[in-house]
Amino acid sequence: MGLVDDRFDKNVFISSLDFVFNWARRSSLWWLQFGLACCAIEMIAASMARFDLAERFGMLYRASPRQADLMIVAGTVTKKMAPVVRQLYDQMPEPKWVVSMGSCAYVGGPFDTYAVVQGVGQVVPVDIYVPGCPPTPEALYYGILELQNRVIKYETMAKKQGQAAAESQRISDRQAAMISVRG
Repeated sequence: MGLVDDRFDKNVFISSLDFVFNWARRSSLWWLQFGLACCAIEMIAASMARFDLAERFGMLYRASPRQADLMIVAGTVTKKMAPVVRQLYDQMPEPKWVVSMGSCAYVGGPFDTYAVVQGVGQVVPVDIYVPGCPPTPEALYYGILELQNRVIKYETMAKKQGQAAAESQRISDRQAAMISVRG
């Protein structure tokens, strides 16, 4: 058995096919439209003709969470809206990714009140934080590029070390990002 396993791991065709699948998965993220405040205007601007984020990366905005694998939370999340955010996240198929866009989304912004969630990371696990108030379309570009790198890393780890190891690494990456945001 060991001879057959070693022989197929180094096969050029299989590794090339894995590369193509990872590239396709990374390059075809479908976003869930979820703009809550002024950051949504910047997210919309990033997808317009000047920046053309969706076309450059082969990504589509989807209105249904069952067709999306990326949620961009752009803006202030209130405590009344938090259960809706969680429900939409739960309806997304695996693997699912979350980008927190803007200072209101990841630390509550200047709104330290009883009605505002102090970071969407308390509601859903966040993979990438895009800073700014409001963040520029270029910052969103950088966040999407970082997310694509994480998708490749996750898929590679899942193949080599197993799904459980990849998921534990993803959880530790999320916790490290949360610690760096909280200070």
